[in-house]
Amino acid sequence: MKRLVFLIGFLLPLLAGAQQAVSFSGYVKELFMYYQPEQQIPGLDRDNLTTNTIHNRLNFKWYPSDQLTVVAEMRNRLLFGSLIREYPAYQSVVDVDNGYFDLSFVPAQGKGWFMHSMFDRAYLDWVSGNWQITAGRQRVNWGMNLVWNPNDLFNSYSYFDFDYEERPGTDALRIQYYTGMTSSAELVYQIGENDDEMALAGLYRFSQWNYDIQFIGGWVGTDYIIGTGWAGNIKGAGFRGEITHFIPKNDEVDSEMATVASISADYTFPNSLYIHTSVLYNSHGQKGNAGGMDPFLNNKLSAKYLSLAQYSLFAQASYPVTPLLSASLSGIANPNDGSWYFGPAFTYSLQNNLELMATGQLFFGDQGTEFGDIGQLLFGRLKWSF
Repeated sequence: MKRLVFLIGFLLPLLAGAQQAVSFSGYVKELFMYYQPEQQIPGLDRDNLTTNTIHNRLNFKWYPSDQLTVVAEMRNRLLFGSLIREYPAYQSVVDVDNGYFDLSFVPAQGKGWFMHSMFDRAYLDWVSGNWQITAGRQRVNWGMNLVWNPNDLFNSYSYFDFDYEERPGTDALRIQYYTGMTSSAELVYQIGENDDEMALAGLYRFSQWNYDIQFIGGWVGTDYIIGTGWAGNIKGAGFRGEITHFIPKNDEVDSEMATVASISADYTFPNSLYIHTSVLYNSHGQKGNAGGMDPFLNNKLSAKYLSLAQYSLFAQASYPVTPLLSASLSGIANPNDGSWYFGPAFTYSLQNNLELMATGQLFFGDQGTEFGDIGQLLFGRLKWSF
């Protein structure tokens, strides 16, 4: 019922304003995945799994006035292959909406395939003078780092979910006030069924000493939070960091005090070689074997639980081999249990709006470690944008 009320109330103004100024864009992708598990899957008479995902995105914006913008964006995916055929319950893993409004649904399905649709953006954006108010499903991006974002309180994402460039959104009311050319204050209220699913937090951002600096505070779910972040450079190299401290609201909730921090540096050489390194610290992370990371399902992912390990190390290098071909190598290591991840990627531009990509997510380590029980995944993707 909440989904129906939300969609009717939101889409009727869009249809009524069809004659006004609008913009429409999107893309179509075909993603193939080959998965070689580290261990034989119980009950499965095969040692590999495959999926094909035909992914269509639709982005619609309506400008009824100079001050108001109405946005509706959705993703539609057709999934099929041995993973869906062997594990019919995988549909329930995909058809999940963590927002207050359930805007995720399965319009069609069959034996070994299903189609999944979801509105991940649906909001009204109003701007007047120094004020900006956004209401609805939106992305509230407070992160400043490029891989791990302890300041990104409202819609955390996994680095391994590379095929979701837009990142998830949250059902919230966001009020922003621009105090200057490079400074602003904002307040975000995330709606939920109860206090443990709600959030109310504020941010103040300003520039000083050639750095963008921000401070955050409030409460998110079961925790009070306070944190800071920065982005600047040291002799031409980007230098970014985020720190958030989580304090349980009371002793009765299922939570724990924690500090999560990440620091990163990146640099582009004159020959266009790009390098990037980052470190993540979780005070409540595992000091020993941190087994349990699932590349397909990580519902516990949040700014407080960005990794299972106490320490994580990241490194990346990318280079444009030709004007049309680029190559990238990335890796993540858990220094406590010795497990690690390696991700090669190659992207080739066939046309201005047509791109071919091949990448891998290769996990290594002993049994019971963070990455040791996962296996190897290979991907091929063709993307057409319009």
